[in-house]
Amino acid sequence: MKTKKIDALWSHVYWLSVLGSLRSFTAAAERLGVSKAAVSHRIGELEHAAGVMLVRRTTRSVRLTDAGQQLVDSTQDPFVQIERGFENVKDLAGEPRGVLRVTAPVALGRQRIAPLIPAFVRQFPDVRIELDVSDRLVSLAQEGFDLAIRHVASVPDTHVAWTICSTRAILAATGAYLRKHGTPRSPRDLADHDCLHYLRGAETPTWAFEPAKGKGGRLSVAIRGSFAANNSEVLREAALGGVGIALLPDFSAAREVAAGRLVSLLPGWRSVGTFGDKLYAIRPYAAHVPRSVRAFVSFLQEELSAGFA
Repeated sequence: MKTKKIDALWSHVYWLSVLGSLRSFTAAAERLGVSKAAVSHRIGELEHAAGVMLVRRTTRSVRLTDAGQQLVDSTQDPFVQIERGFENVKDLAGEPRGVLRVTAPVALGRQRIAPLIPAFVRQFPDVRIELDVSDRLVSLAQEGFDLAIRHVASVPDTHVAWTICSTRAILAATGAYLRKHGTPRSPRDLADHDCLHYLRGAETPTWAFEPAKGKGGRLSVAIRGSFAANNSEVLREAALGGVGIALLPDFSAAREVAAGRLVSLLPGWRSVGTFGDKLYAIRPYAAHVPRSVRAFVSFLQEELSAGFA
């Protein structure tokens, strides 16, 4: 078989990039809307043309070789631009449509974003949502996400951000824990309690507070506790189990406090620095924002306008 000309292989390279990101011929075929055999055949043709192995196949996984990864990395930006350009053209048709890839933190995505998806899909049936729930800070441009939902204090200058709603941190414990260990009246009292904190590295954990009415300075307290985790759902469950006092974002704790399963503490103080005070929808700056993105952002703003109280 004659080696194909390079201009006939662009689709092959794109299929390789999809395969490399999903690491599965079955998943790649589903994403591309073709058969598994078609993907395998295209990759074989590309390897023949390149004269080098591009994919390492095992019984359990599929990975790109160094050569395959180099080819994908060197062609990724043009493919992203082509995909965005095509989506922009399709977007001129009118109603929101197409695939909308969204990433959100695990706890927030599971508890607050995912339950809203059915209503959005009913309202915009031509939009297909792909929701990635991960606490890993992904590169939106490099990994092909259209939008990130983030609970942060600030947004990079290179990105566009829409404010979804305000949020707050809630310090809480069960009534049983407080009856046994006492109720803290000041942030300083937390030094004598079992505090369940969010893992953010190896540094000594501290919680910082300011008076809720803005009178007085910031107070930082070094805390200790028998449990820590990098997920607010996990910390909430530990607090519900009576392990200690947890500092939680309101989207994880508000319902438990409202139901009386957790008691909100230190009402005269406001936590600062541990979690962001706003929920944002973020995307890299671009001259054109797809209708599907605008529709989803507006939908979240409307649904979550009251916050998580």
